Amino acid sequence: MVDHMASAQTPCASSLNSTLPNNLLNSLQFSSKCYSMNIIMMQKAKESIDLLTFPYAWNVLSFPAGPPSQILKIGVFVKKWPHRSHAGGLERHALTLHLALAKRGHELHIFTTSSPNSTFPTYPFPNLVFHLSRPTSGGYLDQAVVWEQFRAQNSTGRPFDVVHTESVGLLHTRAKNVSNLAVSWHGIAYETIHSDIIQELLRSPEERQATMMTERAMKVVEEVRFFQRYSHHVATSDHAGDVLKRIYMIPEERVHIILNGVNEEIFRPELSLGIDFKRKFGISKSRSLVLGIAGRLVKDKGHPLIHEALKQIFMENNKFQQSVTVLVAGDGPWGARYKDLGANILVLGPLEQAQLAKFYNAIDIFVNPTLRAQGLDHTLLEAMLSGKPVMATRVASITGSVIVGPESGYTFSPSVESLKKTLYKVWNDGRVVLENKGKAARQRGLQLFTATKMAAAYERLFLCISREQYCKYQK
Repeated sequence: MVDHMASAQTPCASSLNSTLPNNLLNSLQFSSKCYSMNIIMMQKAKESIDLLTFPYAWNVLSFPAGPPSQILKIGVFVKKWPHRSHAGGLERHALTLHLALAKRGHELHIFTTSSPNSTFPTYPFPNLVFHLSRPTSGGYLDQAVVWEQFRAQNSTGRPFDVVHTESVGLLHTRAKNVSNLAVSWHGIAYETIHSDIIQELLRSPEERQATMMTERAMKVVEEVRFFQRYSHHVATSDHAGDVLKRIYMIPEERVHIILNGVNEEIFRPELSLGIDFKRKFGISKSRSLVLGIAGRLVKDKGHPLIHEALKQIFMENNKFQQSVTVLVAGDGPWGARYKDLGANILVLGPLEQAQLAKFYNAIDIFVNPTLRAQGLDHTLLEAMLSGKPVMATRVASITGSVIVGPESGYTFSPSVESLKKTLYKVWNDGRVVLENKGKAARQRGLQLFTATKMAAAYERLFLCISREQYCKYQK
């Protein structure tokens, strides 16, 4: 059975009303594109779905919640395992996904690096085994070492049913020899070209012109060549899936879209958490709006852009400055610069997950000004599951998978003028409008972006790779 999502119909969805069953139709209400005639006719005829050629995110489908039909032995390659609050999107994805699979009872062997300066975390799962090695000088997995570790485990007991690598944790030179392998891409070179264009447009006259454009184009060519060596590809956004099929020319039966998910038990609406957080940091109840920003406080995450937008608004609108508080969670060089904007900008530093959950509950809207057009940012998903509307840069990965309409948030072009206009709109809309958008955002998040949905989709993919019998989906 396919999940039900209650929402207002889009014009596209309305046009399909007579041909798609209601449960599938409702699952796709927030989708920004119509389904092809092939999928329409397939659903009308009530045929089973071939998952390997399903062209949309597996998150819209529902897989059994009971015990798995088969306990898999899974090998996982990830260059760095997350430690406390110091983790990027790839590491957080690896942690969330593979802990969820371990809870499901699968036997996981994680091949990753260990740092001599920190204690490696422990987990209460005897079926979760770590194989640690020293990183290379560049911080990557030593391929010769991890390959020998993998071969030793592959010949112990039964061989691995499936192998999963987070991006190039396992290089293509080794991956070409593994037929039961799936790679999850958390950013590809083609997407970064868009980011390069944005940053060049925003470059001030005194800054040196970037010389990365030609190098990036050649990187795309390299990826088109070596990506073919991976058996199965998981795109973490709808846009990336489209690029892998059309630009990278990977056959559609080898490209699968599984959107990122975050822990719905941690990120959820809880009013008391927000109240405690505001009290802790002395945020006055008189403030009419609390904006939240979180993540790495670096240039390509758009912090120069929003810093300048806020600076200009504060200078031209005293009422906005006096009624708005901005909470900035994260670490990076732009943290100190935010402090220069005034006392209503609170820079909190990096937060642990529990504190981050309180942070989302304390804000009225989450703002992500990223200039990186790749991957699917976890902070947006965390905010949505916490019942908050989101505001983000209008890039394909975000508008194609996350903020696909005004119901749950706002988008803006990557310019100071567009960002200022959107900030003013949020301010004028006020808390009642934002609360309604937050409810819609959470509804979408529960349908698509939970760790449970993501893990169920990966589990079915892994079962499918291990045995063809699991590749059919009966609605």
